[in-house]
Amino acid sequence: MIRVAAKLSRATSSAVRSARLVPSSHTPCLLCPSPPFRLLHDGTNGPDANPVAIQMINYALSHARSQKSEESYGQGLLVLEQCLSTQLSEGQDAENSRGLVLLAMSTLCSERGNFDEAIEKLQGIEELRQSSLGVRVAAMEALVGLHLELGQDDASSVIADKCLELVEKEEPKTGGGNPVVLSARAKAAKGLVELVHGNLELAETFLKGCENNEGSIGSVALSYGELLHATQNFSLAKEVYKKVIQGASENKDFSDMHAFAACNMSSEEVLLAATCALGQLEAHMGNFGDAEDILTRALSKTEGHFGSHHPKVGVVLTCLALMFRHKARQERSSSLMIQEGLYRKAIELLKAPPLETDDTESKAGRSDVVALARGGYAEALCVQQNRKVQGEKMRSWAEAAWANRRLSLAEAIEISDPSSKVPVIDARICRAL
Repeated sequence: MIRVAAKLSRATSSAVRSARLVPSSHTPCLLCPSPPFRLLHDGTNGPDANPVAIQMINYALSHARSQKSEESYGQGLLVLEQCLSTQLSEGQDAENSRGLVLLAMSTLCSERGNFDEAIEKLQGIEELRQSSLGVRVAAMEALVGLHLELGQDDASSVIADKCLELVEKEEPKTGGGNPVVLSARAKAAKGLVELVHGNLELAETFLKGCENNEGSIGSVALSYGELLHATQNFSLAKEVYKKVIQGASENKDFSDMHAFAACNMSSEEVLLAATCALGQLEAHMGNFGDAEDILTRALSKTEGHFGSHHPKVGVVLTCLALMFRHKARQERSSSLMIQEGLYRKAIELLKAPPLETDDTESKAGRSDVVALARGGYAEALCVQQNRKVQGEKMRSWAEAAWANRRLSLAEAIEISDPSSKVPVIDARICRAL
């Protein structure tokens, strides 16, 4: 495999040199269709990141995701390790390039569920003092997202505060990103933490207005849309979600420095989460046909990006099951078989712990969604007399695992009228807001 990586490195270097270090339409296609990384460029002084590194990053991401197997991801990481050791030994762009490679490595690790390794790679960027502010903000934003997904809310809050302090104290260098946009991203990370904590008013102070900054369409706007959704400003939330989806779908150029993102804050994950959120919103508005279509599309996109057995597929399945439950209650119909099938598959993919697990173990990563899936499944079982005991046991487990501070598990599952609180499942971080 080392020989394969070395061969890839030589081939990429040769291709870039032949194009005078600028990828063109005639360069061999080593780029993935929609990479989360953008070429650092200030418009006057040339690239601030090694073009060879950029091509190797995009090849590694594309190759890893092509088969979605442990082997393909391992090979992708090997290419990136080779890039670190052979391509970035000297030059002014070295630290930026190292930072980008570490962002890519953390993304691949997080997609396979190796969160400790992903966090380690992101923390390594803190040591790159000469790297651009944009790269460091992207790393801290991703750290906030991963800690939230793991249920480590205190750690995420500390990192979000550090990110705010960083952008307030340090001006970006030439080619280092738009300071207004970087500030918006730092505020949005803190706002997302407060959303998870259930502090909607405090979250608004960080999120409101950030989405209007040019270049802040992605993760920043998505968090603002979720705030609007949670506060039941449905019409404006719908506009914001659609804007995020359109922006994430169209943003395929390599000139947008501040679009750099990693792990569960990457452009792909933002697109998937925005689609999933829009589907939930349509369900909350009673537009069940549109909700089913959009959530089905989100499911297909999630399976296409992560593979059909990934836990995030279970997150979307949970949203679909809750939509069918809400639809059945509103239309006074029954969809128990559909709900049960969706809940069972979601619980399997989410790798839910056994019902005998104690409270401490049950409050692991993605516990919000696991509790919702089991809680919804419990309600479907409890209406069946011969399965009521099983349902009650599952309900007790879900209530013990539920830790949301804004609404109870019953409120999250039972949306009975327009005045009810509505849960918003953020598919990026697998949390109920």
